[in-house]
Amino acid sequence: MTTPGSEQHAVLRVEYDGTPFFGWTRQPDVPTLEGDLLAAFDKLRCTDVRLGCAGRTDAGVHATAQIVDARYRGSIAPPLLARALSGNLRPELVIVESAVAPSGFDARADATSRAYEYRVLTRAASSPTRARYVLHHPRPLDRVALDQVAAAATGQHRFTAFTPSRTAHTYFDRTILECRWIDRDDELVLIIRANAFLRHMVRVLVGTMLAVGRGECSLVEFHAMLAGAPRSEAFQTAPPQGLCLVDVTWQPVDGVGVPPRWRAGRSDGLPPFAHQL
Repeated sequence: MTTPGSEQHAVLRVEYDGTPFFGWTRQPDVPTLEGDLLAAFDKLRCTDVRLGCAGRTDAGVHATAQIVDARYRGSIAPPLLARALSGNLRPELVIVESAVAPSGFDARADATSRAYEYRVLTRAASSPTRARYVLHHPRPLDRVALDQVAAAATGQHRFTAFTPSRTAHTYFDRTILECRWIDRDDELVLIIRANAFLRHMVRVLVGTMLAVGRGECSLVEFHAMLAGAPRSEAFQTAPPQGLCLVDVTWQPVDGVGVPPRWRAGRSDGLPPFAHQL
């Protein structure tokens, strides 16, 4: 049983259509995921609320597998949060499930990999029902070239060409664990997993890969970009609506060092929904 001032720590599985949101981080005067969640907690008379998430998605980016840990004071127990919070959120943002978080759990520091999908509609006609979730690309693409460039991106590289030049990042090496294009009906979908991502990294990779597929960039040039080239060498950033966070892992990945603040055992007590996304 909890009291109004009880300290609580919950883990939430969150899904959202990122179209109306200006990214995760709270900002004044615009809707953000963190801002809307904090406002919902406030309506529940929760105080001292601190939120962390596994992936800080950009404006317009979606998620089916965002994991959030929430520390707060209030009378609502963590297992009841999903229903209570969702009743105070816009329809594009839903708390699917909630539970008590393991002791010390940190959704950002304990995540060992994140996976995204980027959807590209390749037919000649656009799709009004999918416009919020795909990039329409009616021009022909060399499927073999796309497979080659995805394979080239796999592994550890210095991704300075694939993030804005003006950035708070000081370390640009990331390890891509999986990168492949699959055919899904009339869409091409990039599936990409890495230990971590730089800001706009997936979207710049997609924009540049599509340039390779159109014959505007060679595989040799793409390899050079992966060696630490400046942002000016890569191609246009793909728009956000095709991108979706689809999976998070918590256990160490073979051949990849754990994040600096990762601690063994902190994610061991996560509920099943955090592992079955």
